[in-house]
Amino acid sequence: MSIFPTTILLATDGSEEAQLAATTASDLAQKTNSELHVLTVGPDLPLYELPEHPAEFEDVLQQNRRTAKERLEQQAKRIEESGGTVIETHLREGRAEEEIVELAEEIGAGLIVMGSRGHGRLRRALMGSVSDAVVRHAHCPVTIVRK
Repeated sequence: MSIFPTTILLATDGSEEAQLAATTASDLAQKTNSELHVLTVGPDLPLYELPEHPAEFEDVLQQNRRTAKERLEQQAKRIEESGGTVIETHLREGRAEEEIVELAEEIGAGLIVMGSRGHGRLRRALMGSVSDAVVRHAHCPVTIVRK
């Protein structure tokens, strides 16, 4: 039995901090011979953002999905270009913290790696923090990468 994870989940949003987390996750996966899964969670549109015209809403929803999918594909490509191997990519929609924890459980992740912007206490208290929520609810260790 190894102390190293056999499956690592990288949660990315395309930010600068997420790029650092991707490098960390890729390095860890290579050095521990672990599988690397990459996840991007698309935006969860609240009901109050529904436009008056359903066709416009569908257009916005489709554009958001395309953007999230492109972000996911770009991240996987960067990892592979730097010598890493991505076993599978995952695109989800909803609340990021819930989707990250749920997917980690589904794939049996032994480690979640993600970036954090390091917002101050006040902003974190008002808006919440995805990384804080993941740390509190994940079934496995979580590595938070900051600049």
